[in-house]
Amino acid sequence: MTVQEISSIASLPIMTEAAHQVYPIATLYIVATPIGNVTDISLRALHLLSLADAVACEDTRNTAHLLTRFGLNKPLIAAHQHNEREVAQTLIARLHAGERIALVSDAGTPAVSDPGARIVDAVRAAGLRVLPLPGPSAAITAISASGLLNDQFYFVGFLPAKAKQRENMLHSLRGVTATMVFYEAPHRILDCATALVEAFEPTRQVVFARELTKLFEEIHRCPLSEAEAWIRADAHREKGEFVVLLEGATQAQDAEDVEAERILNILLAECSVKQAANLTAQITGRKKNALYERALQLKGQE
Repeated sequence: MTVQEISSIASLPIMTEAAHQVYPIATLYIVATPIGNVTDISLRALHLLSLADAVACEDTRNTAHLLTRFGLNKPLIAAHQHNEREVAQTLIARLHAGERIALVSDAGTPAVSDPGARIVDAVRAAGLRVLPLPGPSAAITAISASGLLNDQFYFVGFLPAKAKQRENMLHSLRGVTATMVFYEAPHRILDCATALVEAFEPTRQVVFARELTKLFEEIHRCPLSEAEAWIRADAHREKGEFVVLLEGATQAQDAEDVEAERILNILLAECSVKQAANLTAQITGRKKNALYERALQLKGQE
């Protein structure tokens, strides 16, 4: 960007308006920060961060680096998943003293698959104000570029790390008609893809959004049957943070079908396929043959 272009941005009327925003004291501000590209920070977020008496953050090193890039230097308070309840009391005391406290995570919006929810809960319970400053979200960014035609989405977040727990969760989602949104770490992305292939129909569309807004951003959409091969085709595809979008079911399973499969899964852990199908049929009134076929599929996925 040229000097002239920078000057023209600084002279825009909106810059004056940003400078006259009102930020009440004794307030906890939930501040969304960039998920990759540092220039995605909002004018409002920058102004609030410049006014804040302190910044509560997931990792003080990451936030210190971010603030430095904006020319800011603020007292930092570590607020991560292991100390949220304790640090909330410290923040509440400072808020009662009339301070403005900003709450940020390492990237994106706090309290969405990141620390922050317990702090917000405690601050609200104390009768203090919580004011959100919207901004970057990896989930919304991925959905907007996916092309999946669905007015609804179901945010799942991170799947369990243990295979059996992950399998159980995914099977419970088979009837969801909304686009499903998962977050995944690079070292588990292949396991995630394998689990999705085993749990859902191979024709469903899946979108892998990797390193969103960063230099090596990649957004790939394919049938679920091709997911594992795509990841294995390039070692770089097991690097970076992922948002995974999965096409929803074409027809909703009714509540009775969902319950029947839940019971079938429980019984399969203790009984043979035939016994599990028979017992589930007796308990739910569903057709025994269909349950037997489904039981065989579930056993084959173990």
